[in-house]
Amino acid sequence: MREEHVADEQTCPMNLDTYQPPRGEDAVLVAVQHGIAGRAGVLPGARALSHFGEHSAGWVGLALLGALVDPRRRREWLTAGAGAFVAHAAAVVIKRVVRRKRPHHPAIAVNVGTPSKLSFPSAHATSTAAAALLLARATGSRLPLLVVPPMALSRLVLGVHYPTDVLTGVVVGAAVAKTVGVVADRVDPAMASKETTA
Repeated sequence: MREEHVADEQTCPMNLDTYQPPRGEDAVLVAVQHGIAGRAGVLPGARALSHFGEHSAGWVGLALLGALVDPRRRREWLTAGAGAFVAHAAAVVIKRVVRRKRPHHPAIAVNVGTPSKLSFPSAHATSTAAAALLLARATGSRLPLLVVPPMALSRLVLGVHYPTDVLTGVVVGAAVAKTVGVVADRVDPAMASKETTA
């Protein structure tokens, strides 16, 4: 599923004769970057979130760790990891169908490498939304949900996604979390009955 490509930093000077001011979602991205990207810690934090969420690896790792240290709720933790991975896979499939290119306006700074040129939806936002919802279910706390806005905003700060990429990713991730949760609820009684009769 991985497409080997690294986004190039924008080093070419603007051609003022052909330059068009950013509009629509490009203008939103420029505003976000000008507004907060220069603040202390914002870019390093956004890059850290990007590396953590790449291919949903951070969420899967966290779920596996939770399953190890909290065996009483092992199924819930593993469900969260599975949901994050399925959400990422769903985002990759949608990307390859839609084939929207990543932001490329010269006024937008690209502040991190990416594994592909495709933008819609944000796989980071998708897997993070799914993971957060399922981790909230696993832990019985809403605290995991607090990571969704920073992850979503980080994709704009880094200049690798449009706002609609991120919003759609959150919606898709929530749908995947709901589906995975329903499937897990149906599987658990069957697993319990097998353990009882064993």
